[in-house]
Amino acid sequence: MAPPEAVLFDVDGTLVDSVDLHAQAWREALRRFGKDVPLEEVRRQIGKGGDELIPVFLSEDERARDGEALERFRGELWRREYMPRVRPLPGAAELVRRAHDAGLRVALASSGKEDEVEHNRRLLGIGALLEGATTADDAERSKPHPDIFEAALARVHAPPERAMAVGDSPWDALAARRAGLRTIGLLSGGFDERELRGAGCIAIYAGPEELLARFDASPLARG
Repeated sequence: MAPPEAVLFDVDGTLVDSVDLHAQAWREALRRFGKDVPLEEVRRQIGKGGDELIPVFLSEDERARDGEALERFRGELWRREYMPRVRPLPGAAELVRRAHDAGLRVALASSGKEDEVEHNRRLLGIGALLEGATTADDAERSKPHPDIFEAALARVHAPPERAMAVGDSPWDALAARRAGLRTIGLLSGGFDERELRGAGCIAIYAGPEELLARFDASPLARG
């Protein structure tokens, strides 16, 4: 198979160390609205947007009553207390630069709010390397639906068979597969290899640092 022309990177858990922080913020928000959910149960849903995560824990009536307020509370809590604690994963910025220097067109495939995506882009220092980045405003439905990856494909002007996704969750892999993309999975988000392969990942690495070290033998270079 020919090498890809473009790569679409998920952000949370793939390039920045934020999965546990997102889980803690969602758990705190759910408790604020009367839902005391174990942290690990919340964590397993990280990678989805609020439109897909909230229905896991709230009934239809609860969503109608509290859904918008809960998501607003979670967003304000995240920006105030959790987002400042996010840090790049080891090798993340270097991996994006390596992909760019290899001739790949690079975009971020995120369903975060615009200010969150911009914060992570500045944190990583990769803005000049990107063809663009998606946000929650670019899709009606978040992962595991394909909308975000379809929007990211438009940024890199590549058909899905000539692009590849990199993500850390089964939701990334399912969304990418539904968009016609192959996915490289990273264990840095806390999901195990069995789950990632089951969702369709064609190769697995410990995190961005290992993918960077093995770049020339990876699907990003060899297709």
